[in-house]
Amino acid sequence: MEITGKTKIMFVLADPIDHVRASAVMNAYFASIGDDLAVSPIHVLSGDLGRVVACIRLMRNVFGFGVTIPHKTCVIEHLDEITPTARLIGAVNFVKRTAEGRLVGDNLDARGFIASLAQHDVAVRDRKVLQVGAGGAGRATAFGLAEAGAREITIMNRNGEKARALAAAVAAHYPATKVSAGRADARTFDLIVNTTSLGMKPDDPLPLDIEGVGPGATVSDIIVNPAITRLLARAAAQGARAIGGKPMLDAQMALVARFVAR
Repeated sequence: MEITGKTKIMFVLADPIDHVRASAVMNAYFASIGDDLAVSPIHVLSGDLGRVVACIRLMRNVFGFGVTIPHKTCVIEHLDEITPTARLIGAVNFVKRTAEGRLVGDNLDARGFIASLAQHDVAVRDRKVLQVGAGGAGRATAFGLAEAGAREITIMNRNGEKARALAAAVAAHYPATKVSAGRADARTFDLIVNTTSLGMKPDDPLPLDIEGVGPGATVSDIIVNPAITRLLARAAAQGARAIGGKPMLDAQMALVARFVAR
């Protein structure tokens, strides 16, 4: 990749950054469509986020930046505007910098996640879903599942209050979906989704017990790196359909391109 003064620059803000694959996927995608654009991960600690975002405002060849763990919710206070989707979800995963230096945040996680399931012929409508996690990615996933017509969603999270708050928010906006929070037996669900960071490290414990989950069920893990987490390996070994996080990231590339172009 040749980077010149004409190249459009984007970043991915994260902490840590070892797991970040979005930059590589975005670089490959934009090269494939002939767009002179380069993306790099930037290691930003939570306490430095505001100052880094303020600096990006002044970088006139920067067109935007992706946002991942742990900045998806707290970045909002540093932006000028967020889309209705991001406001509903309460988290941002991509920010556009306008020519005037205004920063506009959106959340493409939900649309990318649902599109990744569709690519694997996994229907969400009328399905019973168990979701682990209620953070920034979890919020997007829960709203996306309800919008796609899930019949029932149960949200598990280490912080029970956070899970209950998310369940209440989704239920209020999508009353046709039964939404609850708490621990549940994974064997009774059609679709199981991990939206936590558990699985990025080799010694991470499984985010939940999927003993007995087998054919007829789908297990999805939004983690991109590694491509096959311990959860997905266990699910596949038990005969369940296993879907990793890269298809979700791939599905967002066209969405990112359209968002930046607007």
